[in-house]
Parts: sequence; C-alpha cells; structure tokens
Amino acid sequence: MTSGPGRRPDALADWLRVRTQISWPQWNGTHPEAGAPAYDGFRDFFTTTRGSRDAEGTERVLAALDLALADAAQGGRLDFALLAGWQRRVLDRASVPFRTVPAFAKAGRERYGLTPGTPACFERCLSESAQPDLPLPSRAARVYLDILFFHPFEDGNARAAMLALAFVLAREGVPLDQVHPLQATRWADDADGAADLAVLLGILITAAERRRWHGPSVGD
Repeated sequence: MTSGPGRRPDALADWLRVRTQISWPQWNGTHPEAGAPAYDGFRDFFTTTRGSRDAEGTERVLAALDLALADAAQGGRLDFALLAGWQRRVLDRASVPFRTVPAFAKAGRERYGLTPGTPACFERCLSESAQPDLPLPSRAARVYLDILFFHPFEDGNARAAMLALAFVLAREGVPLDQVHPLQATRWADDADGAADLAVLLGILITAAERRRWHGPSVGD
C-alpha cells in the first residue's frame, strides 16, 4: 500500500544498510537432478492462502506464476520489467509502474521511502539475484526481502516477492514442495531474520529433494 499515517523512519533505508551487513549462511546443498517436482509448493501456497476469499485473484496469480516459471526456464534476467509483466497479470492492469510516493505496510509500522534513485537501486539489487559467489538460498531470500522492502508496486508486493522467489529457484532447476513455512512477518532492520530465512530456504530445498526421490519419511 502507498499511503499511511504520519512520518515514520525509512524502513527501506534500514534495509539497504542492513543488507550489506548480513552474515549469509553457507549452504552445502546441491542442485537437484532434472525432473519435474511431484508437488508444486508455490501453486499450493497461492491456492490455499487466497483461493477461498478471492477466486479470480487466485487465478490471476497462478497465471503469473506460470509466466514466472516460463521465464525462468528460458534463463531470464530478473529486472523490473520482468517483475512488472507478472504483476500486470496479478493485478489485471495494463500498466504497473514503480510507485511514485512513499509506501507503508504492517498497519503503518513500516514506511518505505522514495528518492529519485530508488528505482535504479532496485534494479541493481534485482540483478544480484544471479550473484555467483552467494549460495542460492541466500540469493533467493535476499531478492524476496528486496521486493518486500522496496515495495515497488502500488499493490500486491507480497505476491510479487513470492513470484520472484519462485523464479530465482526455478531458474536453477530447484523446486519447492512446501512454501507455507516461509509465511512470517519480516522486518527491514532484522539482519538475523534475513539470515534465518536463507537457512530455512536451504532446509526446504534439501527436504523437497529428499522427498522427491525417496518419498516422505515418518513425521513428514
């Protein structure tokens, strides 16, 4: 959302400061072998979290997910234009430009500022989703948080963040069969929380690969 109460500290500035200080975790996982996942965790996530209250919106975001996965299969470069293409489908709008006013979220508790350089800064951050010297779970976590805290769109930023996460993983052939554990409140100034998100993604990737080839274990 792009309106809210009073003046608040700039959470985007907090994120850009914290972003360079995060101790991203190492990851010893490997990319999975070729083959389709048995279960699409992103599709399940969107269906179960939105389906019962917004059937048309769910259809649109699932169509956007198909676009994102197709772009990933082609090895697409993540940039604002690609993200906006998915978001046009999500919001059913002809145009979804970068926001032109400060944005607010969490009932106004976080404010995301805007300067003339914000869109270009966002593009640079998106380009780092392919950074070769950072493990995949950390890159995926970072791009997810980038979208939440840049809050580039007037509406639908949480959906955009999840679509970008799916894209970054799928571009490297990594499926997830469980996505719901990622659903939690994230704060722009929480460096430990960002690192923990990367750890969680690594666990989900490894668990999905195990279930894919060996089936669920007791307790799954």
